[in-house]
Amino acid sequence: MDSNTKYVELQSQIDVQTPRSAAPNHSNDRFDDLEFDVNFHPLITGEARGGSGMAGAVFNLTTTIVGAGIMALPATMKVLGVVSGLVLIVLIGILSEFSVELLVRFMVISKSSSYGEVVQCAFGKSMKVLTEICIIVNNAGILVVYLIIMGDVMSGSVRHIGVFDQWLGHGFWDHRKLLVLVVLVVFLAPLCALNKIDSLSLTSAASVALAVVFVIIACAIALIKLFEGQIEPPRMSPDFGSKEAILDLLVVVPIMTNAYVCHFNVPPIYNELEARSPQRMNTVGRITTAICIVVYALTAISGYLLFENDTEADVLTNFDRDLGIRFSSALNYIVRVGYVLHLVFVFPVAHFSLRQTVDTLVFEGSAPLAESRKRSLALTVVLLALIYMGSTMIPNIWMAFKFTGATTAVSLGFILPSVIALKLCKQSGHRSLNATEKLISWFMLVMAVIVGILGLIGNVYSLSNQSQ
Repeated sequence: MDSNTKYVELQSQIDVQTPRSAAPNHSNDRFDDLEFDVNFHPLITGEARGGSGMAGAVFNLTTTIVGAGIMALPATMKVLGVVSGLVLIVLIGILSEFSVELLVRFMVISKSSSYGEVVQCAFGKSMKVLTEICIIVNNAGILVVYLIIMGDVMSGSVRHIGVFDQWLGHGFWDHRKLLVLVVLVVFLAPLCALNKIDSLSLTSAASVALAVVFVIIACAIALIKLFEGQIEPPRMSPDFGSKEAILDLLVVVPIMTNAYVCHFNVPPIYNELEARSPQRMNTVGRITTAICIVVYALTAISGYLLFENDTEADVLTNFDRDLGIRFSSALNYIVRVGYVLHLVFVFPVAHFSLRQTVDTLVFEGSAPLAESRKRSLALTVVLLALIYMGSTMIPNIWMAFKFTGATTAVSLGFILPSVIALKLCKQSGHRSLNATEKLISWFMLVMAVIVGILGLIGNVYSLSNQSQ
């Protein structure tokens, strides 16, 4: 036996690599050989099989989370107030990390290799299909938002001037649709064509670094203006003084939950993790959550302090004005161009799980996508074309985040992981959830359902008011 095959699988008596064409077994024999604590035993032991290291997994998961959602957080802070906003950022971050741990644990217990498979194990084929549709809608919406932000920054929007217009003046070169198309074809398509998510580890590391640069600059500007007395004291709590303010409260919480959703990329990241085990993946999740909570809190506070009641749904568009400090123009360019590059590196990570899910749904029973280069490229081209068309029709990121946050994001991030855990813990019968974990799972489920329902009501009501 050569060194590449020297490993021992704890499920060695069972064919873990179930063919995609075979439906998962829903009987309790899926759990019969799992008389061990999944949190402390690796799925694979022995020599590593050349997967992703811990750092690469953290970068990929962090990149999945810190995408465009960060740009909407200052606007949510404007609605919630500083104290309420910070509490929600920390609370939702912790719950999201807990739900990731639940998802990984029950992937191992049910011997599933994807989000859809673990859902199928708990609730059957129809729920698997519904989950895959949720992932497709959520990820496609995220990628559309990325292109909208790139267009806003490069070409400008109704109330804001774009970078190209500032540099070169108005002309064909700052035409929004053309600029986005060029970025899509020249920069995004080659990265999206890669077949393994581990291949994106370096670009993910670059994207995290660029996000940190944005946070550092925004915080530095806010601190300078604060010490110079140019910033008024921020509002600490939500405003309940008007019907519009209450409606805003109903829709910003789903936007906040949307900012942490990464669960669709957890299975592929876990599957490619070197010497993978639930314990190692939990460490990845906790490090990632800590990073994201800090980045989100600093971004939300600094963005709100800088622009206060003028904070836009996409705070990047606010960086086209004089910031009231030295080198304001140069800092504005660094922030906007740097974040466009960040989104260029984030885009392929979200696209990866979108393509995998579409392939699983449409070509069920076919060979794995990694073994069919033609099918992979064809799917990439079709999906990028549809995403580009979507970016030309949706008016702004606030609209996209309000609806995906209240529906697919809250389902994928909180509802499904909790109901999977509560259902499969009964089937497994191996104390897979303790009393505290069950209580948290129920709390997360009830909270997510309430948030989703109130968010949808608020979205529909606000749209009806706008149409009148």
